[in-house]
Amino acid sequence: MKFYFVPGTCSMAPHIVLREAGFSFEPDKMDPATRRTASGEDYLKINPKGYVPALRLDDGQVLTEVGVILQYLADQKPESGLAPRAGSLERYRLMEWLSFISSELHKTFGPLFNPKVTAEMKEDRLNLLGRRLDFLVQSLGNKPFLMGDKFSVADAYLFTVLNWTHRLQVDLGKWPTLKDYLARVSGRPAVQAAMKAEGLIP
Repeated sequence: MKFYFVPGTCSMAPHIVLREAGFSFEPDKMDPATRRTASGEDYLKINPKGYVPALRLDDGQVLTEVGVILQYLADQKPESGLAPRAGSLERYRLMEWLSFISSELHKTFGPLFNPKVTAEMKEDRLNLLGRRLDFLVQSLGNKPFLMGDKFSVADAYLFTVLNWTHRLQVDLGKWPTLKDYLARVSGRPAVQAAMKAEGLIP
């Protein structure tokens, strides 16, 4: 498999899972400015949407979208325990989390990366984000991970998105549960390996 990513973006979630489950894969970094990959490919020919992640399978087909790639990877290695069995209620709970992270967290963070965002818009986004983080704290409770005691693909996605608070200088002091969560997930060897490979940590 070949995995296309941009360091520190949402593509880090499947990058973590690829390493967590022990896949053999070829990483290829995409330059958002040129839409060329480190290996010299035209990324728009791989994924016409123009954004990461993308996963080229061994038969040449390409999968896109974080939530889809995460579930695909988990299903290829069910022994990894990274997703509940397809068709089970727990699997739908996982999908519920993936949908929430995508639509309510990922998309809320998006405008904050825009240097042209107005102060009013930034305040609105931060207020909305605060409400979403309150919900996360309530949902996590004393559980180490979103689905309970086991790390899942949803945690790889949530960690990736919450980690943007560092880049955006969003203070998580009001949410110590989430600070602890980030520290716990960041200590996993696969997470460290993915972040090192993306040049995010030494």
